[in-house]
Amino acid sequence: MEREGNGTLLTDFVLVGFTTDPVLRIIVFVLFLISYTITLTGNLGLMTLIYLESCLHTPMYFFVGSLSFLDVWYSTVYTPRILADCMFKNNSMSLASCAAQFFFSAGLTYSECFLLAVMAYDRYVAICNPLLYATAMPRKLCIQLVTGSYIAGFASAIAHTGNTFRLHFCGNNVINHYFCDVPPLVKMACDDIQVYELILTTVIGCSILATTAVILGSYMGIVAAIIRIRSAAGRRKAFSTCSAHIISVSLFYGSLLFTYSRPISQHTPKWDKATAVLYTVLNPLINPLVYSLRNQDVKSAFKKVLGRFIRPK
Repeated sequence: MEREGNGTLLTDFVLVGFTTDPVLRIIVFVLFLISYTITLTGNLGLMTLIYLESCLHTPMYFFVGSLSFLDVWYSTVYTPRILADCMFKNNSMSLASCAAQFFFSAGLTYSECFLLAVMAYDRYVAICNPLLYATAMPRKLCIQLVTGSYIAGFASAIAHTGNTFRLHFCGNNVINHYFCDVPPLVKMACDDIQVYELILTTVIGCSILATTAVILGSYMGIVAAIIRIRSAAGRRKAFSTCSAHIISVSLFYGSLLFTYSRPISQHTPKWDKATAVLYTVLNPLINPLVYSLRNQDVKSAFKKVLGRFIRPK
């Protein structure tokens, strides 16, 4: 800690995590170890399947594979730290480590928002212009859209992180959370946070509003196109190609909006942890299951790849 004027500036923090009870910490450790293992297995397995099977070499599955790649890193930002805090009594974190985790957390969160918007646009093109789909979404454009999602995401994270860590933190250095997040950090700020909240609202608002507008606009076009399909079977098939994406968007955006749309003064550690688990742990766990169990192409490709390995020679 460093002194400035009459206050003591914080240079390190202590993460409370989910619980301080030794027995509950073991239970939390086991649950999160299982979820992390499933997350890595599911996402890496889906990426491998998309790479191996030529029938999945389409723009849609290129974006699904990109989402799995993002989710591997997304869960890795949080879960290993949770596991380490459950094992060791020393849960301290330096200001620099906190800023690094905050930056990558924000960068991957924003990147996923932009990538989900890109995936919504991809579904719009596929359903509204099926005959021109391959021409309208060439591989070069797909790569540019994914790259652009990361650039926009981490550019937003730079503004978000810079705005947060220009604040001075003082008082109690205990963070009642399992990672460095906006609500607990802002409560430690010694400075006037009016300008901070204005900049934060602008950064989050621009990113969320832009991606939400693309997603809503795409699905308005999709719904209009589905209504024009005469056969019930055709409408069901068109909708089924969007159902996995709708589940991902609903879970991810729902938890983010619930967490960050409320004023800082209304945040409580209990609810912040509960809602944060949805987008930091459960969403990367559920995504590969949603995109595989609900998708006939993926299940067929998995059977083909599995058959190559178990077929007798």
